[in-house]
Amino acid sequence: MSSPVLVTGSRGAIGSGLVSRLRAAGLPVRAASAAPEKLDLPDDVETVRLRLGEPGTFPAALAGVRQVFLYADPTHVDAFLAAAKAAGVEHIVLLSSSSVLYAGAEDNPIAQRHLAVEQALTASGIDATLLRPGAFAGNAAGWAWSIKSTGTVEVPYPGTHASPIHQDDVADAAFAVLTEPRLRGAAYHLTGPESLTAAQQIAALGAAIGRDIAVETVSPEAWKAAMSAYMDDATADALLDYFAAYDGRPDTVTRGVEELTARPARTFADWAAENADTFRP
Repeated sequence: MSSPVLVTGSRGAIGSGLVSRLRAAGLPVRAASAAPEKLDLPDDVETVRLRLGEPGTFPAALAGVRQVFLYADPTHVDAFLAAAKAAGVEHIVLLSSSSVLYAGAEDNPIAQRHLAVEQALTASGIDATLLRPGAFAGNAAGWAWSIKSTGTVEVPYPGTHASPIHQDDVADAAFAVLTEPRLRGAAYHLTGPESLTAAQQIAALGAAIGRDIAVETVSPEAWKAAMSAYMDDATADALLDYFAAYDGRPDTVTRGVEELTARPARTFADWAAENADTFRP
């Protein structure tokens, strides 16, 4: 029997989707989570406890593994990579971020963690494939409470652009590079198929639920205060800088998903339709 693919973050949308794809293809997979008892997987899927912040959990999770799907956590990345080399891991697919591609990435708190893991992985000598998605379509779920309760979304820059990518496309891309050797060893910038403003995304959600959703512009300071329970000031400031930079400026759109999966990327409207119940009162 071939070696299992270790999938970190298996409770997340991308990790769980990748586990399902590998299993459906008849490939051995080891689903890793900090709380494996909470995984909702078929009995024939091997699970293991792996916490990227606890090096003591690394050896057992990596035993017998040749490929890894890795989330970008720089906390103990050198220890993880040393354990991976000792276990004989030959290929790691890293879920990074397109934020590493932009000017000033070294000083951006969002980009820094991904850049640190990319650099450590490159230096490790292990064959690496870097997946660099931009904004996730699923980030729109953060508007759900406001839409359900008031029918309004408050944003600081309604005209700021993004090219949101469906999480299933990221899972498909990861599956492709894990199963097709010719795709390995490169970096892929992954986006959705179109650049949309925040207002256009909100309109697409409205169309999906058959209800008009109002867009209210708030000051950056008010938005930051509202986000204080969910993110630190540095992250909020970095996001506001991004929003301002792309206000009225289309985001990059790539063919990365199509190159890896041989089909077009899913649209934001696709995601909105699939998740419409999330936004209904």
